[in-house]
Amino acid sequence: MRLVALSLLLSVTTMVVIGIVMLFSTSAFSRDAFRVRKAKPKTEVVASADAAKTPVAEKDAAEKETADEAAPKKEIQWDPASLVKRQVMWLGIGLMVCIVATLVDYRFWQRTWPYWFGLAVVLLLTCFLFRDIKGSHRWIRLGSLTFQPSEIGKLAAITFLAAWLHRQEEHAREFFKGIVYPMCIVGILMGLIAPEVDLGTTAIIGCTALTMIFVGGAKLWQLLPFPCLGLAGIMGVAICIPNRLGRLMAFRDLEKFKDGAGNQQWNGLIALGSGGVDGLGLGNGRQKFMFLPEAHTDFIFPTIGEELGLVFTLLIVFCYVVMIISGIAIALNARERFGTLLGVGITTMLALQAALNIGVTTALLPNKGIPLPFISYGGSNLLFCMLGVGILLNIYRNGGLEKATRAVTKHRPLMTPRI
Repeated sequence: MRLVALSLLLSVTTMVVIGIVMLFSTSAFSRDAFRVRKAKPKTEVVASADAAKTPVAEKDAAEKETADEAAPKKEIQWDPASLVKRQVMWLGIGLMVCIVATLVDYRFWQRTWPYWFGLAVVLLLTCFLFRDIKGSHRWIRLGSLTFQPSEIGKLAAITFLAAWLHRQEEHAREFFKGIVYPMCIVGILMGLIAPEVDLGTTAIIGCTALTMIFVGGAKLWQLLPFPCLGLAGIMGVAICIPNRLGRLMAFRDLEKFKDGAGNQQWNGLIALGSGGVDGLGLGNGRQKFMFLPEAHTDFIFPTIGEELGLVFTLLIVFCYVVMIISGIAIALNARERFGTLLGVGITTMLALQAALNIGVTTALLPNKGIPLPFISYGGSNLLFCMLGVGILLNIYRNGGLEKATRAVTKHRPLMTPRI
């Protein structure tokens, strides 16, 4: 089991390092690196005493001075390392959160899930009080920093489902208590996230919930109606929003819409093709020069392929596979049912997010605004990912601490018939 924990840490560390390096390469050319600030007042030039001061000249000077005072004085500042510094700051906070989560018993989340659920609902409602950013109400702005409450919604959904399925173990295969009731409660979060508009996170939370319910003991045929209903609901919302409808149309024929809704994915494919096997070299990518939008966030994967080549893109996929295997192994060796469900939920959430991002950036799925875990720029998502790693490590620690006890005492079965 120690090898499993080391593999988890090594894979996450590798992805975080690649993310910081690539962010340094791409973020300098992002629009977010440019800031509009108030210009500093200029030093007044005193006219010489010999200068002739006619009434007309004095009037023109007064009018010019009045116009200058009325006009807003702004200047554009460029800080190529601004996003890197912010990401490093969030990484430092994430490391502290990860350490704390590693030390705190994971059953803490079983006792406190109602607070996280309530906090998520309040913050998700608060999002609509702030002005939209790029057509979505996903963020809460605090000065120069922004935060996505949907990340707390992910944590709330996972902890609630793990606690519910742990408590309702005897009713796990019942259609209402084991499936309908928990899905309706998770649906509250999904119903608040979807109108933001964040259909990708809504789909991820829904799929994670179904996976946890299946692992908890539900039969597969009982779950079949929910993916169909979820897909129909997401399609219905997407059709009502012109921007999302355009993305769906572009997915059907990317070349036809390469100058419009499909521009991002089209340039992502160009980046991946340009890199080949060995890549163009770190810092030598061309698509990041305003050709590929969001090259440092949602579409950082094609940029990695362009600059570092197929070798590093496969390395990233391999790291995610190692992370998934390690997370599942830790979850299956938890000392109780709640730890198993919590570990499966966190691992599934991270795996689905990575799969959806890679699928979008390689044009295998319609375009969704989902960051690549541990790699893309974004503080709130990085914080949630590091918290998830910390919880997995705590599940591992608690499982290992009772190894001797399990060897001596016959342990109650950890799994439901499903696992």
